[in-house]
Amino acid sequence: MSHKASPWVIVLVALLLVCLPAPAAPAESEFRISNLSIFLNDFDVTVQGVLLGAVPSTLTESLHSGVPVHVRFLVELWQQRFRNRLLQSRTIERQVTYNPATKQYKVVSLGGEEREPFMTKQFREAQRVVSELRAGKLAPDAALDPLELYFIRVRADVSLNGVNSWIARWSGEAAESDWVQSPLLTPTRRQ
Repeated sequence: MSHKASPWVIVLVALLLVCLPAPAAPAESEFRISNLSIFLNDFDVTVQGVLLGAVPSTLTESLHSGVPVHVRFLVELWQQRFRNRLLQSRTIERQVTYNPATKQYKVVSLGGEEREPFMTKQFREAQRVVSELRAGKLAPDAALDPLELYFIRVRADVSLNGVNSWIARWSGEAAESDWVQSPLLTPTRRQ
């Protein structure tokens, strides 16, 4: 006697596999933006922050085997209105590589900032450098009206070889932080 699975059972199992969330890696819970500070003086917007868990433990083995890890920050300046308006967006991207021959980590900027390459033998130092966010001159001079309200949104992602897709996030080869939004800001001019 052959036993055939009912089509409903197959559909139910397939639905469960699709709908159930993938188990999250413990490092993802620590992957977040912290200490977000916004400086809005003389119509110049500067954003500072720190990405906690910048290189999750799920990616360190790949990093040590020679696969570069990319960290991207997306910084947006918005004007608050009935329909909020995006004024400026900047992507800052960095890459961390490890050279097993010299046992050194190298952090380089790939875009959105000008920064000298940083080399160290300490993983913690490389992680510290790649996790620091500083985006200056986000808005052009005189672009901000002192009577309007503005806010900043920041998000980060980390991935192997710069590939951040839902498949990479599901497999643990990439992670994205939640958006962090600043309180409402009003530009001030120093006398």
